[in-house]
Amino acid sequence: MDKIQLMAEIKKISKQKNAVIMAHYYQENDIQDVADFIGDSLALAQKAATTTADIIVICGVHFMGETAKIICPDKKVLVPDMNAGCSLADSCKANDLKQFIDKHPDHTVISYVNTSAEVKALTDIVVTSTNAKNIVDMLPKDMKIIFGPDRNLGNYINSVTGRNMLLWDGACHVHEQFSVDKLIELKKQYPNAKTLAHPECKKHIIQQAEVVGSTQALLNYATNSEDDTFIVATESGILHEMKKQNPNKTFIPLPTDYNNKCNECNYMRMNTLEKLYQCLLNETNEIIVDENISKLAIKSINKMLEMSK
Repeated sequence: MDKIQLMAEIKKISKQKNAVIMAHYYQENDIQDVADFIGDSLALAQKAATTTADIIVICGVHFMGETAKIICPDKKVLVPDMNAGCSLADSCKANDLKQFIDKHPDHTVISYVNTSAEVKALTDIVVTSTNAKNIVDMLPKDMKIIFGPDRNLGNYINSVTGRNMLLWDGACHVHEQFSVDKLIELKKQYPNAKTLAHPECKKHIIQQAEVVGSTQALLNYATNSEDDTFIVATESGILHEMKKQNPNKTFIPLPTDYNNKCNECNYMRMNTLEKLYQCLLNETNEIIVDENISKLAIKSINKMLEMSK
């Protein structure tokens, strides 16, 4: 089947099976276009919590499927490719985090949503880049906090909240690779452009940015801004929706130190239209989360959802 036929079949099967297709902004363009709902990690979690679908297909990475399954244990949750992992989640193994927590027993544990179900089960509050600052601000100023696994996001939150959270030493391979030298060059080439940066970026990128925020926040800013040119320092999948919502504006992806191409997450791009079609047709690649792990993890996710209302 060609692309148009595949997309039509996906829509037809989805309707027949009462399925909902949810896609992250970092997915390839075709998957975003065929999805029923697109959003960042917080939006996907919130949507999963309210859907009436029998089947949820998460077009993203593995931890996103786990999060949806934890929120909706009675629903069938599928992912197009079970090997679509996350470098950030991989940087924080549950056993290692448990040892770290045991060394700091008086600390509240805040974990970024980019973590495994096992890590979420060890966590007091899950956060996303959308709500992390607000949630930290809601906690007592003298509370001792472990924040993980993203050190760049943790450093950023420390800087804007005045906290001194104890940070896990993890990072996203995509956001770690943006080039500050190429950013400086682009700012000279486009002096009126606003730089939009995700807080998972390194400090020297964030310091050069006019706007720092989650994927959704960057999209909202670009749409509502009177400016017409933007340098974008996050995974390039977001450019598709930015251009759809703002056809008359210019979006320039920030390259890495290694090449001049768009900076793509190789895990996110493991999902394809064909894999989406096959997993929906055959109901394969089902996410299963251990019941005991799920019961612990849901507490930290619900805490996030309650504090994000």
